[in-house]
Amino acid sequence: MRLGLAARFGAVIALTGVLAAGLTGYYGYSASRQMLLDAAEERLLTATRVLARQLTLELGNVARDVLLFAEHPVAAQLLLRSDPQLQERTARNTAILFERMLLTHPQYFQMRLIDTDSYGQEVVRVDRQRDGVRRVPEAELQEKGHTPYVYETIRLPRGSVYVSRASINHEVGAHMGSEKPVLQMAAPVLDAQQQVRGVIVVNVDLEGLFQQLAADLPAGLQLYLMNGEGDYLIHPDKAKAFAFDRGQQARVPEDFPAASALLAEPPQRKAELVTHVGGRSGRVAAFVRQPRGDLAIEDDFIVGLAQPMDQVLAEGERLGRVNVRIVLGFSALALLLAVLLARALSRPIGQIVRSVRGFSAQAPLVNELPSTRNDELGVLARSVHDMQRQIHQQFETLQLKQAEMDRLASHDSLTGLLNRRAFLDRLEHALAQARRSQGRLALLYIDLDHFKPINDRFGHAAGDALLQGLALRLQHLVRESDTVARLGGDEFVLLIEQGAADDGALHGVAQKVLAALSEPVPFQGQQLVCGGSIGIARFPHDGPTASELLAAADQAMYQAKTEGRHQARFARS
Repeated sequence: MRLGLAARFGAVIALTGVLAAGLTGYYGYSASRQMLLDAAEERLLTATRVLARQLTLELGNVARDVLLFAEHPVAAQLLLRSDPQLQERTARNTAILFERMLLTHPQYFQMRLIDTDSYGQEVVRVDRQRDGVRRVPEAELQEKGHTPYVYETIRLPRGSVYVSRASINHEVGAHMGSEKPVLQMAAPVLDAQQQVRGVIVVNVDLEGLFQQLAADLPAGLQLYLMNGEGDYLIHPDKAKAFAFDRGQQARVPEDFPAASALLAEPPQRKAELVTHVGGRSGRVAAFVRQPRGDLAIEDDFIVGLAQPMDQVLAEGERLGRVNVRIVLGFSALALLLAVLLARALSRPIGQIVRSVRGFSAQAPLVNELPSTRNDELGVLARSVHDMQRQIHQQFETLQLKQAEMDRLASHDSLTGLLNRRAFLDRLEHALAQARRSQGRLALLYIDLDHFKPINDRFGHAAGDALLQGLALRLQHLVRESDTVARLGGDEFVLLIEQGAADDGALHGVAQKVLAALSEPVPFQGQQLVCGGSIGIARFPHDGPTASELLAAADQAMYQAKTEGRHQARFARS
């Protein structure tokens, strides 16, 4: 029996409805799956970058602690061995300071002062033990002159910090640090004649430090830490961590072949990558090779984060099941009402397909679907719109998180000012614009006076409050066209792009800054008074590049310090 035209047209409409529903579900599922995968890759890479930056900052904090003791006059005095009674009292006070440092920093296993003139004999040593921290008796002190953290550190100039390779601590009598992953960070101790007398050494709990940095990461992420050769230092499978210490091999290229690009010297292209392994049942991973910075690091670190693919696509699977239910329901309806609704179905299905095909998370969400209908097509349209809205919301949330990460990467966490890296980018841009327009600009390099005594007397909280108060004053003092940044410690810099041609005006700005810095900052009933010294450098008068301008302003600032502090000096061309 031959079907009539209406039946055939109805069959075509029914098949078209089924096909349209299938395409809607397929494109919606494919788009959401790819967007979830892209978002997971970006989220992993961003989290890995932040983790690598936090590791760099934490190593810098340890380096500052090491330098604090290495440059303290008491350390050199203790190593001179001039007066036995004074030496014993000084050693006891030094041990107390070491104990307080270990109590304050749970990631420190051990602190030592080592005399390089006695075959690396330990003079003062404080270890972390299960019941707290303890000064090691003189009879248990050891000679450490044969260790790299002694003979490598004594070769370093003043103010440098040595960072050892990550290793398992096999030293005898290491207490809590015995057979644990450890980093040794050390700095030379110099006497008044700039002769090396010894070294300050801090043993850092590498695993505890890394877990502390990663404590705020979302659940389900797998953490990796490798050395510059790709050997695992931290791995979700404990058997692979420090396998080289047991004569075995477990390296990142074996699990993530693409990571081999990070092991080249220098790393190929850039020191970060995102890779997939194992297909749908595998993992997506991001790796970042940490820059060495200013520390004398024996080996690089590569930080990695991975997430199982099924977790990444879990939301996509849920949306896929929703799409399947919608497609099946609509297909059944289309088969039942194909003849009667042939004309009515063609237009709304076309709208839905066009909306899905033209959907983009970056474009504004426009509801052109037939959502006002009270039939199954309206349900389908509203479901598709809800799916698009959910994807938009997820993408907007990701963008907000990315913007916050970018802000944290470019701003000082204490004062909210631009940090050194962001300021240098701003300065380079301003210099390029000044060269094109043959304009001028000026730098005011600010270093606070007497900040360290305030920090030592009232504590770090007072120092932080002082820095925050002065930073806020500087922000209120400058114009919208000017830029103020914190370079680090108690050093600030002010970039003036308009009105920088007049030395008199620059001097007036400097005097306003000096007046603002000299005003007291209240803190817990105290009035903290600091002041500052300023060095002024002008473009192009004092240098054509950013580094030359900063160097000129820095030199002028030191001239102001030398000539009595709390004053401003122009750079000498």
